[in-house]
Amino acid sequence: MRTILITGPGGSGRTTVAAATALKAAREGTRTLLLSADRTDTPGAALGVRTGTQPVEAEPHLTTWRPDATERFRADLTAFQDRAATALDLLGATRLDAEEATPLPGAEELALLRALRDAAASDAYDLLVVDLPPAPRALALLALPEELRRYLRRLLPSERQAARALRPVLGRLAGVPMPAEWLYETAARWDLELAAVQAVVEDRATTVRLVAEPGPAGADAVRGTGTALALRGLRVDVLVANRVLPADGPDTWLGALAAQQRKALEEWQETYDVHVVAHRGHDPRGTDDLAALPVPGAVNETPPTVEWPVEDRLADEGVLVWHIPLPGAIRDELDLIRRGDELVVTVGPFRRIVPLPSALRRCTVDGAALREGSLRIRFAPDPGLWPRTR
Repeated sequence: MRTILITGPGGSGRTTVAAATALKAAREGTRTLLLSADRTDTPGAALGVRTGTQPVEAEPHLTTWRPDATERFRADLTAFQDRAATALDLLGATRLDAEEATPLPGAEELALLRALRDAAASDAYDLLVVDLPPAPRALALLALPEELRRYLRRLLPSERQAARALRPVLGRLAGVPMPAEWLYETAARWDLELAAVQAVVEDRATTVRLVAEPGPAGADAVRGTGTALALRGLRVDVLVANRVLPADGPDTWLGALAAQQRKALEEWQETYDVHVVAHRGHDPRGTDDLAALPVPGAVNETPPTVEWPVEDRLADEGVLVWHIPLPGAIRDELDLIRRGDELVVTVGPFRRIVPLPSALRRCTVDGAALREGSLRIRFAPDPGLWPRTR
């Protein structure tokens, strides 16, 4: 199944573009699900059909769904209290009723990720169009599965579970309580669920589409968002330049805005496949308006993968070079830290901890440079890190 993740700056029209993309695919005969994280019914307003917390058929081949975070949060809280009943009773804690539970920050993102996992596992759809939150929240959401899995592995490493039978004895010897069986089981279940979501996000058939209005603010947002997506190994297949003004309008004031837009478009076309959607003079409402929007369709062929290749220069320079594509990155905002067999890459406010390829784990960092939108890190083989032989 093909998945298209759509995001962009707030107010750029990303929900309208997502709805128009889903509608176009459905009318071409593709079984399509439009999944939205919007708290209000913005997708329904665009489609002219009320959407809700259960899948709704907007028209033939098109289903819409806005997952409910509240219900799932209450169910998870109830299940946690049941599993931790002994510990809560020892602490004298009073249980919360499901009716009084209000979702905490992040619950909506988790609900959307679960819905994404469930939809991808279903055979009811051929195309999944995801209306993500505005870019900053979307970036945090897409990073969540990988980051949470890393935390789980560090806090409850699977290799330590071999000592389950010894935990009561160790607890008495150490004088401190040891993790209970249900905690490891819960961590394993969470890891499986997060792995399923991560697999959908990182799948070769998953692409990201950015929606932005051309101009100074839009250009800054696209640069930062594109770099952050590249840091996560996600590919932008199309940049939708939305609400583009006509270049030959008689109004001088609008002419100045159009000139700003043209400048941004020229810059974007150097990096992205730009698809222009002209300003229609009003916000699209209803399927007739959406069908008239010239949005890009869903490409059937599998898009190329984003690769971080290791270049062998041992014969000429005695180093291996790791290429990490980071379009739009600025040298002063880059920071690298080697941490064991991992590399901590920071680009402005965004950070990712990535495992080193096996060929680089016995090497030391010999330098780095940012050239033509690619971070090139040089690694020199270090005999001191090679496995010892007898």
